[in-house]
Amino acid sequence: MGKRMKNMAVMVLCIALAGAVLTGCGESRQSHQDTQQGIPASISEETGQGSAAEKAEAEETEKAAQTSEKYEDNFAVDSEAAKEFAEKVKDATARKDLEALADLTAFPVYVGLPDVDVVETKEDFLKLGAENVFTDELMESVKNADIENLQPSMAGFPISDGRIAGVNFGVADGALAVNGINY
Repeated sequence: MGKRMKNMAVMVLCIALAGAVLTGCGESRQSHQDTQQGIPASISEETGQGSAAEKAEAEETEKAAQTSEKYEDNFAVDSEAAKEFAEKVKDATARKDLEALADLTAFPVYVGLPDVDVVETKEDFLKLGAENVFTDELMESVKNADIENLQPSMAGFPISDGRIAGVNFGVADGALAVNGINY
């Protein structure tokens, strides 16, 4: 009986210790985030914690996420929200507005152009040039895409008239974002 009680006591202590460690880690992570937000960009750059452009992009993404609904996954997105986002993509594509499309995109993003594959940053995406990204086939496919009844999949929502060319979007960090451009 004494050995069994001792084993129970050790098990209870282990569980309590694990809980304390996990709780402490969560608080530590939050404290680190709090201190990072107050560091001026120039100091952060000197300490290797990211460029001013990266920080501005992160803040913009965070601000957009705070003003929009947070989604768990593609299947949690209602059809109206999917349609509204698809309209934004269709509009940016129709105007050949690469900046607007980049603002709707989560990076890194798949871009199926020859010799491109994955684009890591918004800046690299913009360097591709509107004349290369907005091909005639992509423009036509997105223009004719039916966005009234978009159906989610694990990969997201396709904006295409059935061709290979099209723009795909889905949930990234709780918000809708372009996650692929196919040609």
